[in-house]
Amino acid sequence: MPNCFGILIGPTSFVVIGLFHPVVIKCEYYFSERIWPLFLAGGLAFCAASLFAEHLLLSAVLGVVGFTLLWSIHELKQQAKRVEKGWFPKNPKRAPKN
Repeated sequence: MPNCFGILIGPTSFVVIGLFHPVVIKCEYYFSERIWPLFLAGGLAFCAASLFAEHLLLSAVLGVVGFTLLWSIHELKQQAKRVEKGWFPKNPKRAPKN
């Protein structure tokens, strides 16, 4: 039987990355880029969990989610710059940066 893990990991990666795009936008809007430590903790936790998962597919998916969370830290900072440029709306309820 052929190994289908690669075929399953591909679309899973696509979906996870696609789901995190609006998550980053919403998190920056409601919490600012200062929420990045939660993304760091989550990313490290998922990466660590992937090391201990016995099933290869589960390990790969946990790793994809972990690295997507870690990459989202960069995207949060980029999103803040996009907001400053006016490409995305600012949260009017949040105090301005000093």
